[in-house]
Amino acid sequence: MHQHPELSNDERHTSERIIRAMKEYNPDEILWLGETGVLFVFKGTEKGETLLFRSELDALPIKEMTEVEYKSVNDNVSHACGHDGHMAILVGLAQKISNDRPTKGNVVLLFQPAEEVEQGARDVVENPKFMAIKPDYIFALHNIPGFKKHKIILKKGCFASASKGMTVKLMGKTAHAAEPQNGISPASAISQIINKLHDLRENNMLFSDFILLTIIHIQLGEIAFGTSPGYAEMRMTLRAFKNEDMDVLTDKCETIIRDIANAEKLDCKFSYSEAFPATMNNDDCVGIVEQSAKQIGLDVQNIEQPFKWSEDFGYFAEKYNTCYFGLGSGQNQPPLHNPDFDFPDDIIETGINIFYSIYKKIH
Repeated sequence: MHQHPELSNDERHTSERIIRAMKEYNPDEILWLGETGVLFVFKGTEKGETLLFRSELDALPIKEMTEVEYKSVNDNVSHACGHDGHMAILVGLAQKISNDRPTKGNVVLLFQPAEEVEQGARDVVENPKFMAIKPDYIFALHNIPGFKKHKIILKKGCFASASKGMTVKLMGKTAHAAEPQNGISPASAISQIINKLHDLRENNMLFSDFILLTIIHIQLGEIAFGTSPGYAEMRMTLRAFKNEDMDVLTDKCETIIRDIANAEKLDCKFSYSEAFPATMNNDDCVGIVEQSAKQIGLDVQNIEQPFKWSEDFGYFAEKYNTCYFGLGSGQNQPPLHNPDFDFPDDIIETGINIFYSIYKKIH
C-alpha cells in the first residue's frame, strides 16, 4: 500500500488491492460507494447493533523523501499521513473477525476515499447504500506523531477542529499606472481587510472557544508596471473548535470584507472549499474506547485541548454515535504530511487489537 499511493478520488488500484485482500476473510457483502469507496459487511445470524470501523484510502501530493525499500513508485505522491497503515489495521481486523464472526448484528469495515479533500466522508454519508446500513456506532483512529508508540489518545467532545478555505474575489477597474484615479484598485481594501481580520482573530468576546484565521494567499493585479490593478483575490483558512464558532467567524469575515468592499466601490464574491466540520466525539463512545484499551493493557491519555488540524470524520459525527481517537506513532516520528513520514509498522498490531477489543465489547 505504501509503495503504490493514489490521490483523493483516484484510489482505484488501492480499492482493488483491498478487495483482493479482504476476500480471503469471506465478508458476507461487498458494497461500492461511488467510484473508489468500498465497504465490507460481516453479518450476524441474529438481529443486533451495527458497528462500523473506518479507514481512509487516499495519499497526498507530496514527494517521498525516505530510503525505505518500499518507497513510493508514484512521482510526487506518497502516504505521508499514514493511511496505508490505517488500511492495514482494518484488514488485520477483518482477519480476526473472520475467525470470530458476530452472532448478533453486523460489523462493517469502511475504506473511505478522499479524506484529504474533505469531500470523501460527506459523499459516503449521503450515499443511499451507506444510509441503509444505519450504523449504531462508528469508530476510527489516526496515528499521531509526538506521542509514545501504542498510546491511545482520547478526548470527549471536540477532538479536531472545524476548518474551511475561504476565497474572496474583489472586482474593481483597471487603469493606467500613471492615472490610477481613473480606476478602482483593490489595494487599499486588501490592506484594510488584513488589519480588520487580524483584529477579529484577537476578539475573544465573540467566540466561546478557540478560533484561528490564517491568510494564506493574496493576488493583486498583474505583473505589469504600466497598469493599476482592478482585481484581487484573497484566500484564508478558518478554524474553530466548535461548529457554532465557525459559523460566527464566517459571518463576521464576510461582513468585514463586504463593508470594506462597498466603501471602496468594489464588488466582492465569496466561495468555500475543503470545509471540515469539527470532529465531535460521543461521550459513551469515548468510554467504550477507554475501557477497551485498558482491558488489553494499553496506556490511555485524555488530552485537554482538541487538535488544530481537521478531519472529515466530522461528517459522520454529525449524524451518528462516533469516536475518533489517536494512536501514538512515536515521539520522534516525523510529523504528518512531511516528505520523510513513514507509518511505523510496529503499531499496526496495536491498532488491530484496540479495534478488536471494541468489537468484543459491543458484540
